[in-house]
Amino acid sequence: MRIDIITIFPHIFDSYFNESIISRAQKKESININIHDLRDFTSDKHRKVDDTPYGGGAGMVLKIEPISEAVESIKKDPSGKKMKTRTILFSAKGKRYTQAEARRLSEYDRLIMICGRYEGVDERVAEHVADEEISIGDFVLTGGELSAMVVADSVSRLVPGVLGNEESLKFESHSEEGYLEYPQYTKPEVFDGLKVPDVLLSGNHGEIEKWRNGKSKNKN
Repeated sequence: MRIDIITIFPHIFDSYFNESIISRAQKKESININIHDLRDFTSDKHRKVDDTPYGGGAGMVLKIEPISEAVESIKKDPSGKKMKTRTILFSAKGKRYTQAEARRLSEYDRLIMICGRYEGVDERVAEHVADEEISIGDFVLTGGELSAMVVADSVSRLVPGVLGNEESLKFESHSEEGYLEYPQYTKPEVFDGLKVPDVLLSGNHGEIEKWRNGKSKNKN
């Protein structure tokens, strides 16, 4: 899978995407993450990406021209290979992001993510450039970069070859709608008087599975 992220702060992603599972997945070429500086797609000497809102109001609004240019440039694959692509704009009014949405997006060959900033993004981006708007929750962030990291991480781990143990996907939280995984324990067996449940030490796999099923929760 290829993930392209459009932002005015490209170095925000350096640390997270160069660590742990995401880093290893990129080295194995299971995923390919590309960060694009929106200012590279401007046409004026000041590399201006925002302007004042029509009708007045506080703050600045990201312009449609550089965003549209960036998306069109990214979609042009030099190899001529056709890729199943979805373009996402992160927005407070977007569809709420869930594990089911992550699974849906993992079926695409390429995701293009547009990170908003300032007071917002010209509405014509949502209407004519992006395929959909996504919100990761009912709260306000200073930009879409954290949302892009969340979506990139949650989608990437569903791509074959990214996780070391694919079985872990079957029994983790949200693997089914509303499902929350059973509690987990590791050594030591006793810590400060707090003991691991006896059933997990019994070696009886039938009883352990029964215990885990009983402890799994359904949010619904």
